[in-house]
Amino acid sequence: MANLKTIAPATWTVETPSISYNTTNLRGKFLQFADGQKDNRTLWFFINLVVHGVLFLPLPAVLMYYFDAPGAVLAVTMACFFTNLIANMGGAGIRATLGLFFASIAIHVIMILIAIL
Repeated sequence: MANLKTIAPATWTVETPSISYNTTNLRGKFLQFADGQKDNRTLWFFINLVVHGVLFLPLPAVLMYYFDAPGAVLAVTMACFFTNLIANMGGAGIRATLGLFFASIAIHVIMILIAIL
């Protein structure tokens, strides 16, 4: 029994290579940010659910009732919600998760501006 050791040898460890990006453009900065958030993927999933559930799903009712927005607002909101939900539950990468989340935010902000103006 003295021969059994529970410590893994140092040769089993895997070092992740450092990736450097050209952060002069917006896409490079986004990719660098997204890659840094790999450990927080579950947190981003819950943030995504909360933001969509609390802010964006009631939005069509407000826009259609108070601002006479068209019914397409409901279709766009539901499409954004289910796209994000399926991507997150389906195991999409963090780049796709954050990209879809920020795209959904931009789409809803544009819908609000169009309906109000």
